[in-house]
Amino acid sequence: MDKNIILDFKNVTKRFPGVTALKEASIQIRRGEIHGICGENGAGKSTLMKILSGVYPYGTYEGEIFYNGEKLKLANRSIRQARDEGIAIVYQELTLVPDMTVGENVFLGKEPTEFGIINWNKLYSDTQRILEKYQLDVQPQAIIKNLGVGKMQMVEIAKALSENAQILILDEPTSALTDAEVDKLMEILETLKQHGVTCIYITHKLDEFFRITDNITVLRDGQVVTTKPTSDVTLEGLVKYMVGRELKERFPKGNRKPGEVIFEVEGLHAEDPDSAGKEVLRGINLDLRKGEILGIAGLMGSGRTELVMTLFGEYGKVTAGKVRLENEEINISSASNAISQGLSLVPEDRKGQGLVLGQSVLKNLSLPNLRFFSNMFQIDDNAELRASTEQAQNLAIKAPNLLIPCDSLSGGNQQKVVIAKWLMSNPKILFMDDPTRGVDVGAKFEIYKLMNELAERGVSIIMISSDLEEVLGMSDRVMVMHQGHSTQTLEASEATQEKVMALATGLA
Repeated sequence: MDKNIILDFKNVTKRFPGVTALKEASIQIRRGEIHGICGENGAGKSTLMKILSGVYPYGTYEGEIFYNGEKLKLANRSIRQARDEGIAIVYQELTLVPDMTVGENVFLGKEPTEFGIINWNKLYSDTQRILEKYQLDVQPQAIIKNLGVGKMQMVEIAKALSENAQILILDEPTSALTDAEVDKLMEILETLKQHGVTCIYITHKLDEFFRITDNITVLRDGQVVTTKPTSDVTLEGLVKYMVGRELKERFPKGNRKPGEVIFEVEGLHAEDPDSAGKEVLRGINLDLRKGEILGIAGLMGSGRTELVMTLFGEYGKVTAGKVRLENEEINISSASNAISQGLSLVPEDRKGQGLVLGQSVLKNLSLPNLRFFSNMFQIDDNAELRASTEQAQNLAIKAPNLLIPCDSLSGGNQQKVVIAKWLMSNPKILFMDDPTRGVDVGAKFEIYKLMNELAERGVSIIMISSDLEEVLGMSDRVMVMHQGHSTQTLEASEATQEKVMALATGLA
């Protein structure tokens, strides 16, 4: 066997009841390379990584994995064993303890001891050594909750490298990072490569593959479509491999014809509910037309999410301002109150706020809509099933049946469930906070088409996105926020990346 091959997947197949998640997947990964794994949600990427990191132990799948020339046989409950073997994974959702220091998190569960007592000097000196070796710009004694997301990501990487990882799996590592933080992460990965660490890089941001990876493997429907040097692949070719067809345009052009103003916010001020006197919204003015997609742009921390959560009655304490729906002033005090007035929210955190992960797809779809199915304190199960099945079919939710729990679905299909449950309520206004975050290129296109269809039917959409191209590509107008203010609203024809960034940074 070629000694330069550190990982060799041979005909790996993983089956679940009613679905084959991986089918005879064969991939070779070279020592010290950065290898990209891409594919649509449900393509099998996460399943493959769960096998490699020990979530699914040896014997629960078919085929073999060779690691450093030896068969990898991870036992049951073997995540710890995988780390001992030098295989570590950094998940999209950070797993740090907020009130602990960087050093405490890095060595959590494996603290250096002396006579049964933690040796704090060694813990922090060892942390400092790791941080310096891999050029991770964070202090060992910093408290995690005081760090930005980018530095938290560095701590996660340091935590994995503290166990001398030979293979580092990064699953959607840039989903919550700013452009500057992404640049820093790319530098860190180059440093890891120089130290001989093999990285497996998974992301839905396809341009990042071309920035950092040496080779790319594409999965589709659980099968390996191709493995190629990154230099031999184009963006258009990569998309075609992923979805099995060409996507002529990233942002489909709808036939929207916005009508009269249906929703207005005037001089809105709101305080942080956990910090009295701290304003998070400081004078928001916006208007939304019937059948319009209004994009909201701004840097992280500008108050975008706080705005839609407050308008949905679930965040800030409103201290001033007016909100009008169809020319009538309204006061929204809770989510149930917002829903009753025709407002719906697809939240930024679909797992924490959008779904009850342990519940079935059926129950998640019907949960906000029980009033449609209840009759004299009883739920009409047949009506619930019919309506839920219709929504699942309309959004092409991939699931063996509606009774499986939502945590068994891919990220893209989970997002479709979140959207579908709100569409069942026939909203007048739909808030969408980063609706395509962590969603593959094919699913993004489907969500964009759905947004167009909703707007054409008269639903008004306020969309937040961290992807400025998405905001510009999908919006009729763009409202820009800076430090809790609404700075200016631009028509799509005049909104450019340069203008929006100037407003978002306070330079304009």
